[in-house]
Amino acid sequence: MKRILWKKFIFEFLSIFIAVISAFALSKWNDNRSDHLSEEKILKEIRNGINLDFKDFEGNTFGHRLSLRSIQLFKDLVINQKTIPTDSTSIMYTVLFRDYAPIINQSGYESLKASGLKTISNDSLRFEIITVYGFYYKIIAKLEEEIDEMKSYANYYRPINDILYPNMVFDDKGELISIKVPLEITENQRKELLSYFWRLESNRTYRLQRYELVKSKMTLLKKHIESELKNK
Repeated sequence: MKRILWKKFIFEFLSIFIAVISAFALSKWNDNRSDHLSEEKILKEIRNGINLDFKDFEGNTFGHRLSLRSIQLFKDLVINQKTIPTDSTSIMYTVLFRDYAPIINQSGYESLKASGLKTISNDSLRFEIITVYGFYYKIIAKLEEEIDEMKSYANYYRPINDILYPNMVFDDKGELISIKVPLEITENQRKELLSYFWRLESNRTYRLQRYELVKSKMTLLKKHIESELKNK
């Protein structure tokens, strides 16, 4: 009888033990699956955000290149008295001072921070995401929005316009259609204009270099995210 009772006790104990372990394992599996799905969702959201940011940055780099083209036209105007084509005078004068603010999509990164950075199980990928959003994106934001010396319109529109406006020709609607040549400016004004154009060109060239650096980091991050998603 004792042997039978012991066998029954051991059987019941093992049954309870196995049930508890199975429940724990199932709970752990569900948690892992939930974490896995959450990580996958956030990675896709970050990847999609990078695609949008890349298009925005491409638009800004195109704008800065167009502004550099405008600078060259106005330098030619001042140095060689070369006429700017009538059909592009207005747009070229506008983009000469245009600033290009980035519109960065932070939703994926904000979701990651809300769920906890450890949601990304790959340590190197997690660090790469933090670096792109926390460092490289801030380079662009600061250059375009925060650093005063980089603000083209605020710094250069008024002094350049004060020199050039006596030479401007407007149509009946008040639209700028051309700038007369030869320019009626003094030698000091000519040098002043060239100094402004030199600074505008230097600033835009530097920003373009920073954009290319950041875009390369974005491209690499997107590649690593897609590789991680394939392995999930």
